[in-house]
Amino acid sequence: MQRNKISFKGQKIFIGIDVHDKTWDVAIAPEVGIVKRHPQKASAKELFDFLKKHYPDGDYLAVYETGFSGFSTYYALKEVGIECIVIHAADVPTTQYEEVMKTDKIDSVKLVRSLKAGLLKGIYIREKQNIDDRSVVRIRKTIQRQLCGYKARVKHMLHCHGVEYPERFEKKQTHWSRAFITWLLNDVKLMSDTRTSLDLLIRQVEVIRGTMLQATNELRRLCHEDRYKRKYELITSVPGIGTIVGMTILTEVYDVRRFHNENEFAAYLGLIPTSHSSGAKTVHGEKTFRGNRQIGPMIIETAWIAICRDPGLGAQYLNYKKRMEPQEAIVRIARKLSNIIFSVLKNDKEYVPYTGK
Repeated sequence: MQRNKISFKGQKIFIGIDVHDKTWDVAIAPEVGIVKRHPQKASAKELFDFLKKHYPDGDYLAVYETGFSGFSTYYALKEVGIECIVIHAADVPTTQYEEVMKTDKIDSVKLVRSLKAGLLKGIYIREKQNIDDRSVVRIRKTIQRQLCGYKARVKHMLHCHGVEYPERFEKKQTHWSRAFITWLLNDVKLMSDTRTSLDLLIRQVEVIRGTMLQATNELRRLCHEDRYKRKYELITSVPGIGTIVGMTILTEVYDVRRFHNENEFAAYLGLIPTSHSSGAKTVHGEKTFRGNRQIGPMIIETAWIAICRDPGLGAQYLNYKKRMEPQEAIVRIARKLSNIIFSVLKNDKEYVPYTGK
């Protein structure tokens, strides 16, 4: 007598994946049944073939933690027909035992159990084009840090060799001009007979400056792409926001509609305070550690410019400073800036500064 073929039609099959470079540790849990592990190589197709064989006709839903693989695992799973969410590692419910006994097996089982219980909320999934746009802006920032580092090394070498700046280069604003580099190349002498080390550093500065220029031009080109052009016009209407800050915000946020309100947007920027409540007592502390580390500090730096350009924000800053330290006051202004940014992007209207008229 032939047995009926097993089918999981109409049943969800939950999958937790602990992602590594070469291997995946997979834990699988049907709606009814026990959790089973399936160690395998890092392949979405191999996982799909395994599921089709052992859990045919099921509705597959996978989860993995953000990490080095970015969104590549998500898109690979989607292409073979496995729905997927990506979560922040800090958002996974974890017991004390799981904290001290961290293994691939425990991590994958923890993920699948939390997914099955409905305790996980996925992060925003970026479009493929936005991933590259965001990387361009981030790489430019990395190149900028490297450039500053090599310039500092050159100046440190000059100091160690007792090189004095000519009078025309006494002001820092004149440093790294074409005339300054010509002086470095042709006139500077070190204590030794040779200056190979200095020439190597100067060459590195010139190479990085060229890459920096290329990255900046690419960023400016992005401003005029259809997917950013209108949003760029809106966000640069906010006082203190120029091309670099504006494009950083646009590529990091991308779709402001994913935030329901100003508080969610401010939380994403890391501009909300920690809160501890017990009984009738509520204490608010410093800014939360959660938030986008690319944008949050930029908004605070922008706030210093905004208070000089916008009379309304400037007046609010002075009022805050009467009862708190300047750094605390500027964080309050940064929070107001985040509300303004959210509003102009959400409502598709340019910001009009308060003039008092």
